Amino acid sequence: MHLADEAASVPASENAQTHSALARLAAIVEFSDDAIISKDLDGIIQTWNTGAVQVYGYSAGEAIGRSIAFLLPPGRVIEEQEILSRMRQGERVQHFETTRLRKDGKLIHVSLTLSPIRDLSGEVIGVSHVARDITERRNLEIQMRQTQRLESLGVLAGGIAHDFNNLLTGIMGNASLVLEVLSSHDPSRAYLENLLLASQRAADLTAQLLAYSGRGQFVVGPVNLSSVVSEVNLLIRASIPKTVSVQTELDPGLPVVEADRNQMHQLLMNLILNGAEAVGESQPGSVMVRTSAEQLDPGFINAALAGSGIAPGVYACVEVRDDGCGMDEETKARIFEPFFTTKFTGRGLGLSAALGIVSAHRGAIRVYSTPGHGTTFKVWLPAAADAKAEELRRTAPVLPTVLVVDDEEMVRKVAKASLEKRGFAVLVATNGQEGVDLFCNVSSIALVILDLTMPVMNGDEALRRMRSVRPGVPVIISSGYSEAETMQRFCGEPSLCFIQKPYTGAALRDKVESVLRAGAAAG
Repeated sequence: MHLADEAASVPASENAQTHSALARLAAIVEFSDDAIISKDLDGIIQTWNTGAVQVYGYSAGEAIGRSIAFLLPPGRVIEEQEILSRMRQGERVQHFETTRLRKDGKLIHVSLTLSPIRDLSGEVIGVSHVARDITERRNLEIQMRQTQRLESLGVLAGGIAHDFNNLLTGIMGNASLVLEVLSSHDPSRAYLENLLLASQRAADLTAQLLAYSGRGQFVVGPVNLSSVVSEVNLLIRASIPKTVSVQTELDPGLPVVEADRNQMHQLLMNLILNGAEAVGESQPGSVMVRTSAEQLDPGFINAALAGSGIAPGVYACVEVRDDGCGMDEETKARIFEPFFTTKFTGRGLGLSAALGIVSAHRGAIRVYSTPGHGTTFKVWLPAAADAKAEELRRTAPVLPTVLVVDDEEMVRKVAKASLEKRGFAVLVATNGQEGVDLFCNVSSIALVILDLTMPVMNGDEALRRMRSVRPGVPVIISSGYSEAETMQRFCGEPSLCFIQKPYTGAALRDKVESVLRAGAAAG
């Protein structure tokens, strides 16, 4: 029987089914999300489906007829030679993970499955190349490994801090006991005082380690992050280069979060100072701080915040963006490690402590940066539910904020330490102008302790400007001159009291509490 006779003997219906099946198979190949490519044994591309266009960015016209080597990054050309060699021997390569270059220059991670194509006689005549883009999966795996590594470091840091605190308690306790029995003229006192000072610095360091590990001691209350940003912005002006400006875009309706206010201060101060240092002093630059409310859904959390463990819901977001030098991938992978730094001097726990604070408050933090294009840190903290927020406002203790304005550093330190020991929140200013700026921008200030003789702006002018803003806030004049001599300068001034320098911490606390009690009774 001739071939024509054999073809004629095949039923038309069966022939149509075969053509239909082949058409369906061709459609599946053409429109697959995976890149499905065929090439000859020299690596020359023969076919190029729609998935290949999506994965690699080149059209079929740009790819067919070229060697597939144009997709290989530098240093990986030998991979294609080894693949073709194995294909000629009839071997198959499954799920080989490597990297390839897209048309836009982006390096992507792909999983390759390569199989020999055979003719009817079984001879290998080409290669089937199936590539799946696994870049997102690899990035998530990297994020998960980084999170696990930082968690392990946190456990280690917390354990060290706990044991070290026990040792410091013994050192500081015994040193203070010896100091108490020594006479005031004993030359050994200076050595013991230096020992206590060094021990206190070590205690401060362990406190930061505990914050990094998420085990720091928190006093939780309702906190508006926009107001914290305003306070921190005023406090750090003297600590950043004059070439760097800090700008803010604050959401006045930002939902409150359940947080420790002091820890929020530390968190935002660390992020803003880090941004200012990234800008540097060689040229003008800026740090932008924004606050906003964001609704995070499961898709965004899984894609952008994998490994954070946070739940979907409403979050208060703080974004700190600088226009500094930016960071490469290697640096970004290590910035939250304790004591890692890119600076020549100053190794510390700034960003690692920030990570610990955010984690302890059930939030998330991410960094976005490329070399030469600045850096952005974003922090998300869960907003308190309406009922919970109202409960916090109702039950949280109201700690009055006291502003201490004095140009003597030792006076500021003593006043701050003494009042904080009694539970007051304390802000300090080194001159009258700083004091007025803080007073105008921090509405929670309930009392001012004001020195009279200061640079930039003296106490008289500072008092006058404060009174023009909020005349009812009580002010305690602090002076080395007598009360009669000092207070006659302010005849008729309401809510004005006096404390004589030098004073003890106990005397200052008693004065502040009596003034606030009198104000409450009068109010």
